[in-house]
Amino acid sequence: MGAPSDGRAYRGWADRLAERVACVQGGLLYANLAVRGRTARQVHDEQLPAALALRPDLVTLACGTNDLLRRRFDPARYAADVEAIQRPLVDGGATLLTFTLPDLGPVLPLARPLGARLRAMNDALREATARCGGVLVDVAAYPVASDPRLWSDDRLHANAAGHARIAEALAHALRLPDADALWQQPLAAGPPAGSAARLAAEVRWWRVHLLPWLWRHSRGRSSGDGRGPKRPHLAPVAVRAGADGTCDGASA
Repeated sequence: MGAPSDGRAYRGWADRLAERVACVQGGLLYANLAVRGRTARQVHDEQLPAALALRPDLVTLACGTNDLLRRRFDPARYAADVEAIQRPLVDGGATLLTFTLPDLGPVLPLARPLGARLRAMNDALREATARCGGVLVDVAAYPVASDPRLWSDDRLHANAAGHARIAEALAHALRLPDADALWQQPLAAGPPAGSAARLAAEVRWWRVHLLPWLWRHSRGRSSGDGRGPKRPHLAPVAVRAGADGTCDGASA
């Protein structure tokens, strides 16, 4: 979501990380079971069995935004759901990698009342990951993650630059060659947007994103209804040499 690249299909942080790993080790079998709109409980019920069947060596897990936006949020239940996802994967020998969700206030002002809920969700994720022995990247600890310039127009998903930062953070956590902590650094200051531009952006966001979202949820529907994962089976990630002679990955 939010990261079309080079005229290809959406290429998010998981695709980018898979390409990075494939470059390092000369190849990779990669599946992506994610489906938009899913809560942690749905990830557990719908995606965990398939993930376990793949017998993975490395698993990335990102869930919580959809739990956060529900009418009611129970941190204890969320923690239990996340632990129920992580534990069998880690016990099966996989390295499990996950990350916290940054403050949404600077990106989505309407989400500011959810601040306490977000902090509780992140604490639950930290604790569950520590209990299970997973690897957690605490993205929420770095203000740059809340820079609106790293978020897409819908303000709920990263844009291409944001996905690149997430992939770099995860690569750094995995200690991949040439990965570093530069993803934590703030963006250079840019010119402030004028009031007319800000107003136009708000009107467009309400019309294109918020009102359709409210309409769907008022009918108990999700943008992920009827959708399946884009890579439900393990498939190779192609590795080729770039123009400068360095490795360049492309999902096969």
